[in-house]
Order: sequence, then C-alpha cells, then structure tokens
Amino acid sequence: MSKLFTKSFWDVVARIILRNKIVILLGVLAVTIFFSLQWKNMRFTYTEANLLPDDHEVNVTYQNFLDIFGEEGNLIVMGIKDSTLFTVEKMNAWNNLADSFKGYEAVDGVISIKDLQKLVKDTENERFVLEPFIKDSIASMAQLDKLQDELFNQYPFYDNVLFNKESKTIRSAIYMKKSIVNTAARKDFVFDVLIPKIEEFEKATEMDVRVSGMPYVRTLNAQNIVDEIGVFIAGALLVTSFIFFLFFRSIRATLISMLVVCLGVMWTFGIIGLLNYEITVLTALIPPLIIVIGIPNCIFLINKYQLEVKLHGNKVRSLQRVITKVGNATLLTNLTTAAGFGTFILTQSTLLVEFGIVASLSILAIFILCVLIIPIIYTFLPHPKDRHLEHLNKRWIGGFVDWMERMVKERRITIYITAIIVLITSIIGIYQIKISGSLIEDMSKEAGFFDDIRFFEEEFNGIMPLEILVDTKRKKGATKLTTLKRMDKLEQLIIETPELSKPVSIVGLAKYAKQAYTNGIPEYYQLPTSQENLFISSYIKNSSSNVDLLKSFVDSTGQYARITTFMKDIGTDKMERIEENLENEINKTFPKEQYEVTVTGKALVFLKGTKYLVKNLAISLSLAILLISLLMAYMFRSFKMIIVSLIPNLLPLVITAGLMGYLGVPIKPSTILVFSIAFGISVDDTIHFLAKYRQELQANNWKIKKSVYAALREAGVSMFYTSIVLFFGFSVFTISSFGGTVALGALVSATLLFAMLSNLLLLPSLLLSLERSIANKEDLKEPSINIIPNDDDDDDDDDDEIDIVESK
Repeated sequence: MSKLFTKSFWDVVARIILRNKIVILLGVLAVTIFFSLQWKNMRFTYTEANLLPDDHEVNVTYQNFLDIFGEEGNLIVMGIKDSTLFTVEKMNAWNNLADSFKGYEAVDGVISIKDLQKLVKDTENERFVLEPFIKDSIASMAQLDKLQDELFNQYPFYDNVLFNKESKTIRSAIYMKKSIVNTAARKDFVFDVLIPKIEEFEKATEMDVRVSGMPYVRTLNAQNIVDEIGVFIAGALLVTSFIFFLFFRSIRATLISMLVVCLGVMWTFGIIGLLNYEITVLTALIPPLIIVIGIPNCIFLINKYQLEVKLHGNKVRSLQRVITKVGNATLLTNLTTAAGFGTFILTQSTLLVEFGIVASLSILAIFILCVLIIPIIYTFLPHPKDRHLEHLNKRWIGGFVDWMERMVKERRITIYITAIIVLITSIIGIYQIKISGSLIEDMSKEAGFFDDIRFFEEEFNGIMPLEILVDTKRKKGATKLTTLKRMDKLEQLIIETPELSKPVSIVGLAKYAKQAYTNGIPEYYQLPTSQENLFISSYIKNSSSNVDLLKSFVDSTGQYARITTFMKDIGTDKMERIEENLENEINKTFPKEQYEVTVTGKALVFLKGTKYLVKNLAISLSLAILLISLLMAYMFRSFKMIIVSLIPNLLPLVITAGLMGYLGVPIKPSTILVFSIAFGISVDDTIHFLAKYRQELQANNWKIKKSVYAALREAGVSMFYTSIVLFFGFSVFTISSFGGTVALGALVSATLLFAMLSNLLLLPSLLLSLERSIANKEDLKEPSINIIPNDDDDDDDDDDEIDIVESK
C-alpha cells in the first residue's frame, strides 16, 4: 500500500507540475517578490554572539550587572607608541584629536592626557578639588617634561590606565553612549567620524595610531561579515557552476541550475527578513550553503532527464519520470540534510536556533524550487541535442568505478583493516582536541584591528572586559573601609595575574584620595587607616557638588561596587584557572552572609557559551543520528540496515575529530557545526546507494553480490559527482578571512570526502560481508517508502503522459 501511495502521490505531483506550468511559474515569481520585500527587515548584528540561553545562570548574572551599571563594552581606545609624540606640536595634536570627538551625539565622554585631573586637597574648605594637568595646551618642552614627570612618577592612580610608564605608550579613551553602542549609530560613528579623523591625524603627524575596544572591533568585524557574504555567494556560484559545466558540458543546463540556486538565495534572505533575524557570522553562511546543497539536486534531476531522453526520446515522459523517480529520493535526501541543521533548533542557544531554522527552511525551499522549475523550464526548451548528451558516454569516470569495484571485490579485508587503523588513530587524536573560548580567535587575522588588539594586549594586557560585581547587601556598604580592604586583597590577585590588566575600582580612588589628603606624596597612595578615613570621607562629602568621585565605580545607592579589569586573548584552560583562582579568593575574602560577589563580563559569557555548546554537541549530533536513523528505519524496516548505514557515516566524523586534534583546530562555535552539517549531508549518499541496492536486489532475484556491484556502478557515479561538487563548494569558505569559517569549510569538505570513500568502499563491503543476515529480511523487500521506483512501474505512466501531452 505504501509503495502504491508513494507512486500515486508523485504521479499526481508530476501531473500538477506539468499541467500548470504558467501558474506555477507565476506563483514562484510572486513568492520571490514577496521574499524580496522582506529584505528590508534584515539587519546585521551589532553585538557579540551570545551562545547561552537567555535564562542561563551566567546570562542572568551578566544582565544583572548591566541593569546596575549599564553596558560595559562601550569603550574605544586609541594608542600611540612613538618617541616623537613627546614634542610640543605632536602632543598638542594628539590631545586635539581626542577633543575633536567630544561634540558628537554618539559620544558620552572622552578622556585623554589633557583631560586627566589632579585630586588636590583644599584645606580651607575641607574638600577635594580637581585641577587639570594641562590647562589649555602645552606651550613649551619644559611644561611637557613636567607633565611626563607627574604622570609617570607622581600619580600611580593613572598608571596603566592611559599610559604605560615603562614603554611610554599613551592612549586616549572614547566612551560611546550606552544607549546606542549596540545600534547602527555605532557603525556610522566608527566609519564616518572615527576612522577619517584618525587617518587625517596619521597623515599630518606621520605617527601610527592603534585603535581597539569592543565597539570598534565589533563594527569592523561585522563589516567583514557583510563584505564576505557577497564573496561567498559569488565564489560558490563560480565554483559549482564550473564543476557542473565540466560534468554536463552544457551552458543551458548550467544556466538553469544557476537560476534555481540564485532564487534559493533570494528566498533565504527573504526567510531571514520575514523572521526578523539578524545576520550573524553563522546565518551569513547559509546563502552560499544553499548554492552548494542545491547544485547536487540539479545534477540528479537534469542527469535523470537526459538519461531518459537518451533511452526513449520522449521528452514529456522523461520529465514525468524525473519528478516521479528522482523527486522522492531528492526529497528524502534534502530532509536528512535539513534534519542535520534542524537539530540546532533544540540547543536553546538563540544564535544556533536561528541558524537551524533558517538553514532547514532554506534547504526545503531549494528542493521545492528544483522540483518545480527544472522540469517546467525543460518543457519550453527544444529536445536535447546529441552534444548535450555526450557527457553520458564519457569513459573517464570508468577507471574510478572499476577501482572501487575491484577494491570491494578483492580487497575487502584491506578496507576493514584500514578503517580500524584510521578509527583507532582518530580516537587518539580526539583526546588532543582543545576547547577555545576566545572572543577574537575567529576574527580576521589579516585585518588591521587584529594587530591592534595584540598591541593593546602587549601594552595594557588586553581589551576584553572582565567585571567583578560586589554586592554588599546594604546601602553605602561599598564605601566602607572593610569592604575596600577586601576588594584591595582581591585586586592584588588580579595584579599578580599576567593575563589581566590593572584593575580599576573605588579602591584606587580611595588610595588616590589618601595621596591627595597627604598633599600628593606618591608613597601615600594606599588605603587610609580607620582614623584617616573619617577625615577623608568628610572631604569627599564636601566635594560631591563639584567632583563626582564615585561615578562608574559605585551605584547610586552605594550597595554595589565593580572591579573592572581587561583580559588578554587566552585559551580556555588558562581562563578557567584564572576564574577558579578568583573564585577561591572571593570565597576566602568575602563572607557570604555579608557579600555576594560574582565574576562576569563579555569575555566570560563567551567562554561559558563555548563550554555550553560543547556539552550540547553530543546532544545535537545524537539527535541528528536519531532522526536519520528513524527515517532509515521507516524506509527499510530493518534494524541491521540502520547499523550498516550509520557506520560509514559516523566513521568520517571520528576521522575529522581526530584531524582536529592532530592539527590543533580547537572546538569552538564555528567548528561545532561541522559534525551535524556533515552527517546530515553525507547520509544522502547512503540513502541513494541503499535505495539503488534494494532496487537491484528485486531486479536480480535477491542476488547480493550482483546487486551490490550494480548499485556501485550506477549510484557510485552520481555519488562521486555530487561529492565533488560539495567538496569544492564547501572549500569556498576557506577563502574567508575568519578563522572559524575557514575551519568550517575545510573540515566539512574533508568530512564529505571521507564520507564519499566510506560509502563507496566500506558500505558495499559491509553489505557483502553481512549478506546472509540482511538478504533474507522480508521487510527490506517492501520498504515503507519506495525511494526509487522500479523500471517495471514505468509502463503505468503512459496514460498520464497522454493527458499531459493533450493539456499542453
């Protein structure tokens, strides 16, 4: 019954498509226009990828910090390491550059050397006042020398904040408004204001300005993503169309395939816009992925059409059989591919959920386009000429097919031994895989901002913010001397950690206040005693109307204090050790009944997100395997066939994981995608091979060997074609400037190549070795889904063909 239902269903589909050509084309055009109108809703992400679920403890903690102190990633820094800076003209030019940003709406504040203030004791009024180091501009070298002496020797509060006294590196800080730092206004400021002004300054002074900070890095990184979308789409189209043309030697067939995949790309962008999703580093990969995945669909459909035309010369019957025979198989292979992507929907990570939804819907969309457009277009085209069918007679692939058949027939033991050796070697490699939680590892190494990141890491120990939130559980508790002493002890650990920068908090301000109270003597830059604190507190209170001493260090209630430090781009292992050391010190120093201290910040959130994804990798891959296994079970009704089909597809995944260990490619958000994607695509070959194998079993009266070799000869060619297209198609991603995208492209390409060899060598070998236990399975004879109709079913098509011809 299921066989008859499948056949009748696809007969009906073929009849509808070929009878309603104009209506369907107009429908496709209307849907394309509709999706095109959704493009306006597309927007590019302006924040880092948050890999954690919204309700994850780490995200909740980070959001709590933002609710108290606001966005912490709003700092842009400019730096110069140049001895010629310390001249009157160039130092004034540097300060003027910083001043020039102050009037812009996107800027909340600017701090440069010129903006630094001395905290000075006003004994008469018993308060602190601020006096600038530079009142207007520097007039002489004597004034500049005095400035250097004061900054580098007399005021440790500013050391490693705006300058490095050891290397004489100077930097200025631009604080963007927190309300617009994650909006398009940030991009406008960076590209229209910041970069032009810096370039003008560099040209005038012949000094090299280094620029960094999360708003700047995120803006340029996002722009790289935008720029590469077009490159990937063009590259995928060029590579796949060239390979397609080499196979078919037909410009007409190539152009038809390009039309289909281009429409698929347009629909993909429309889906992103319709769902109001952001274009991230992951969703940007989907349009070229659709091209790479869509071309094999075109190969199967067009190749079948040309085979049918060559066989009997009837164009209408050929198109009907293209839909009825290849449509079902193509649907199932696209479903398995979509299932591989669809498992990301269950990860609870917004980034991956959106990627999974868009990719799955786009794969189904490209299937629909292929099945509708290719047969319809060919109904309008003339009968294929002999030169269009010449590729069917090519003998160059024969040598490869003969080699496969010879290996399966004569070297089966060699295949098994090789597979076992490769498996063991790969498992050893898997134990060498490391996990990366770096925010910048996948960024373009060729981009100028990446070198600038390394510059600030060397000079100031990093740009990635790490925050420690101290909740004293009572108002004004953050300014108590006992709290300051506890915070100071924690800060000593941060200072002793080479991967972290000098911390900034109310502790430094309290030390600075004591130095000012003792008339500016540097040796007194330390926390005050209890008695001193009484006097200093009164000075601070009297200063509050003129000097906002606590701004950014403590919240308005005085209950919460923050310790801000910046982190180098370090490995996950180091970051975990640092976090563990901080947590141990916090537990020892801050009694839990009095304080609640949490470590947070963008760098930590990203690290935890990577760890979360690694834990979910097994779940995602297991779901993909389960879904595809259920599909195989429904198709073949044989448990042993499920095992036989999974082995050739799991082995390439193990090999790829082993290669990652040996080559030092870490597990990170981009490379995590490899396994589910590759598995969902590679199992398509297995479905095609087993479907053809089952058909040959029926045609050859259940003679196993004859059926295996026949399936290998026929299905092997198409599997080789599609695998080559997929291999070179995914290789396009290796031209990316993003390390993660390069790794994704290379690893998926390698996995699919291994999968092709595994399906063409290991799968038929297993079928032959297990023939006695598999061949007598009655349920295999009558599958739930008749993937490839038998040739003896074709006689029933004639009546339908007459209807179609008459309706033309």
